[in-house]
Amino acid sequence: MIDPKVLDDIASKLSDAIPQSVKNTGDEFAKQAKQILQTQLAKLDLVTREEFDAQTKVLQRTRLMLQELEKKLADIDAKL
Repeated sequence: MIDPKVLDDIASKLSDAIPQSVKNTGDEFAKQAKQILQTQLAKLDLVTREEFDAQTKVLQRTRLMLQELEKKLADIDAKL
């Protein structure tokens, strides 16, 4: 799940971008913007940084293993 502080920051930036004449409804807009952001982000298939980093390490190990297997296979082919 997305950190609520990040959502608050985004909602605040959106609120700051609104002209002052429209800003009179600022509190309500911030709440609605935050709610819309939460709804839309919940629809996305997002992962945390920790999950992403873990999968990156798995991919690196897998690539290394594949390279080693390719080398072994090439050595076997050379012997035949």
